[in-house]
Amino acid sequence: MAQTEENAPGPTARTVPDADPLGDPFLLSRFALPTRPGTFLRRQRLVQHLDQALRTPLTLVIGAAGAGKTLLAADWAAGLRQPVAWLTAEVGDQRPGVFWSYVLQALRACGALAPGAVGFPADATQVDHGLLAALAAELDARDQPVVVLLDEYDRVSAPEVAEQLEFVLHHAGRGIRLILVTRTEPLLPLHRYRADGRLTEIRAAELAFTPEEADSLLEMHGLSLPAPATRALVNRTRGWAAGLRLCALAALESADPEVYLKEFEADRSTVADFLLAEVLKRQTEQTQDLLLRVSVLEDFCPDLANVLTDRSDAEPLLVELHRANAFVEHVGHAWYRLHPLFREILRAHLRVRLPGLEPELHRRAAQWLRRSGTLPEALAHGAAASDWDLTAAVLVDDLAIGQLFTGPRSDDLAQLFSRMGPEAASPATELVRAARDLSRFDLDHGLAHLRQAEQRLAADAPDSAAPRLSCALLEALAARLTGSPPQAEKAAEAAGELRKEIPASLLDKHPELTALLLTHLGSARLWAGRFEDARAALSAVAGAPGEASTVLPREESMGHLALIDYLNGWLGRAERKALAAVSEAERLNLPRPNGSEIGRLVLAAVAVDRDELGPAQALLDETAHPRPDTRDPVPAAARALATARLLLVRGNAGAAVEAATPAVSAAVVSPWAASHEALVASAAHLAQGQPEKAAEYLRGVSEDQPTWAVEAARIHLAAGHPEAAIDLLDGVRTGSRTGPAVTVRAALVRAQAAAGAGDAATARRLVAQALLDARRERLRRPFLDALAWLRPLLATPPLHELAAGWLVPGPPRRGEPHGPEAFRPEACRPETPSSPLVAVELSGRELDVLRRLAAMMSTQEIAADLYVSVNTVKTHLKSAYRKLGVNRRNDAVRRARDLRLL
Repeated sequence: MAQTEENAPGPTARTVPDADPLGDPFLLSRFALPTRPGTFLRRQRLVQHLDQALRTPLTLVIGAAGAGKTLLAADWAAGLRQPVAWLTAEVGDQRPGVFWSYVLQALRACGALAPGAVGFPADATQVDHGLLAALAAELDARDQPVVVLLDEYDRVSAPEVAEQLEFVLHHAGRGIRLILVTRTEPLLPLHRYRADGRLTEIRAAELAFTPEEADSLLEMHGLSLPAPATRALVNRTRGWAAGLRLCALAALESADPEVYLKEFEADRSTVADFLLAEVLKRQTEQTQDLLLRVSVLEDFCPDLANVLTDRSDAEPLLVELHRANAFVEHVGHAWYRLHPLFREILRAHLRVRLPGLEPELHRRAAQWLRRSGTLPEALAHGAAASDWDLTAAVLVDDLAIGQLFTGPRSDDLAQLFSRMGPEAASPATELVRAARDLSRFDLDHGLAHLRQAEQRLAADAPDSAAPRLSCALLEALAARLTGSPPQAEKAAEAAGELRKEIPASLLDKHPELTALLLTHLGSARLWAGRFEDARAALSAVAGAPGEASTVLPREESMGHLALIDYLNGWLGRAERKALAAVSEAERLNLPRPNGSEIGRLVLAAVAVDRDELGPAQALLDETAHPRPDTRDPVPAAARALATARLLLVRGNAGAAVEAATPAVSAAVVSPWAASHEALVASAAHLAQGQPEKAAEYLRGVSEDQPTWAVEAARIHLAAGHPEAAIDLLDGVRTGSRTGPAVTVRAALVRAQAAAGAGDAATARRLVAQALLDARRERLRRPFLDALAWLRPLLATPPLHELAAGWLVPGPPRRGEPHGPEAFRPEACRPETPSSPLVAVELSGRELDVLRRLAAMMSTQEIAADLYVSVNTVKTHLKSAYRKLGVNRRNDAVRRARDLRLL
């Protein structure tokens, strides 16, 4: 039976409920809508969402302290035409009698309940069921629902109050629209309301300010920031309303608000006062200790938190903190994360309350993360603890030392270990130092640290396979850089034995280690002139899956394979592999690795052979090393080859001789590099009219290298030694590995010798075969070098037809000269100033970009039109420019139109 004025006990009977059951007068401020400040920003998207509360019996506005819940609800309620019963809850409302007396008074205050209706509780600790039933019936009888808005409902945690509220809500029917504004999940059957579509929810993610809303809020405070600065502030505050307002107020007092908002220290701001008072100090001592300790972590789970607290209660505490919206975010799978500003403040508080503990917490975290296999975080915490022996051991024992050379984290790791001091002296720290030095081509220091590591491993951990495998990798790199193929083979053999002692799962986890090892081995074999052995090692890397961790060895391996094809005379194959090498980093949208750039050097050499001198020079300029201490024999020899050949073609023999010597020293002489150096010197002396001296230099040419042997035969012939030239050609072992650049030159040497001997038929036959082979590769340079004797032959109709269109102009028009005078040196040049470096085959996406380029669209407009990023558009443009042999937008469009691609 409801407790009413008529039937309440005599001593406590009251005709008008003007006080709560404790006898205290009602606090009218609890029924008043909070005042919105002048800088309040109405966010229409939230207002529209809250309008749905009028169509569902229950609405939840839930978020952390300062999320803007109360002001949002108050602003929305102020605009309603129907009655709104507003009540701001307090801790005393845990007692059912007090709570319901205030709810009834709020209903009476807004006119939704008549003064004499229903009654009121007489006992602070309980409420008669009849009163609740009468209230539900009264509400159900209403023509228009009343909005009951309970603010700060998280202060009411009594289960019996929640049960009573659910009873009234259920039986009031359409007569009530209950809105709970709270920090925590209410003890109501939300799942049932959610499943029935009778629940409206506005949670923390929706309450967060967007960058656009933050910009408007800052403007209301008199601040105008660039868009990037606003986005950075939103990222740091996670769009937290109170944080944004407090930061704005503090910035107004600063001489440079933009700099302040970018650099302010959260622990020394009004934000810290707010969070410490509203969040930290409300927690128990155990929870405060937990929060302070996990503040050293980005993400954490209960097990990791227990390691830091030396307790076992983290799981229930974290669950409750998350439920209470206490700035602890759940990121999935029982892992949590602190709000960035809250974390900053807690870390500063940790240093005050528990001084000196932070390094130990980082060390514990690193050890736990190491055991769980979380490498990046373990390294970060080991470094934060300044425990470099532990940090280096984490890297080495995980077989991750290759990540110092390649992959998306190589720069971060280099930066992390740059803080390592000389006091760390374990085998692992010496290995890391050796890797860092060798990556910078500092062989002296790198080898010294490597020897120290090997000595300490032999003394302290002779059976530890992972560190010794890291040693083998660094030995292979050192052998490559010093030009010592036998040492590389020895290191590779040792690595092969050590791999048998390591779990396959760990090897599979780090493909970069095997890829780097094979790349170093392949490079050393290439230096030694063992092309097929080198190809076997390099192909295994180039054909592996395209993971970001192996981008550098894949690029280098493809570049080395391109060089092998070039040295064997296969220009087209070399070009395709070289293009694949230089585009590897772009494909993954990674910065260009600090690799050898060998692919571009091969493209330059190919361009010289095609007489495309402008692109060749551009490629050489593009690969000019900014550091003079770069040491790697194979790329150095490739640069010397391309540069010297270009200078020879341009008639600068002296500079060519100087450029032909690789700019690095090597333990073992490379047969192909030495042969090329001798050929350039011989050609220079021949050009200076010294044939005998030229012939002397040819003695240094290896006859095992068909490319150089054919070049030597050509010089012998030009020096007036046809017999020596033919004898040299007869001794050349050609086969399926020898490409057109070799066979064409050999045919031309034989043709010249035949022409000199008066055998015109043989000469024409040989030239015809050379033209057929060269046309597929667009190989022009050998014919230009032979102009002195070749011009009359090319003027004859059969040979002219074979050369037309790619080596000489097409059939002459009426009135134009024809015959011998029609063949001029410049006619052998490409028809445009710089021809494409490949037979132009643009991808579909590259054509899409070029079409929009032709329509005068900007890079940003093309990106928007194709729904891709600006960087992706730039990548496609660079690839198209390279294929078309141009450097500018207008030239690309013009070239594409000339080639009928547009």
